[in-house]
Amino acid sequence: MEINIIKANYLRDYIIEFEFNDKTKQVVDFKDFLDNAKHPDIKKYLDKNLFKTFSIIDGDIDWGDFDLTFPIWDIYTNNIVKNKSQEAS
Repeated sequence: MEINIIKANYLRDYIIEFEFNDKTKQVVDFKDFLDNAKHPDIKKYLDKNLFKTFSIIDGDIDWGDFDLTFPIWDIYTNNIVKNKSQEAS
């Protein structure tokens, strides 16, 4: 079964609750990821009003027409960490 996000509810700060097509729910806090981001296109989502503008497109979460998106498995397993390219920046 392919895992997809069917619902995403903003809770507070940088925390979103996700529901997946297999009925799994996951609460993910993006704050550390955003705090550690080096790229301004990612860092700008520390603006909570901008952060809240996400949408679900084809079962995945998206901000700003794919400005910011995550592998679905990272959301599903609540494993949002900075990637190697951010560490090198």
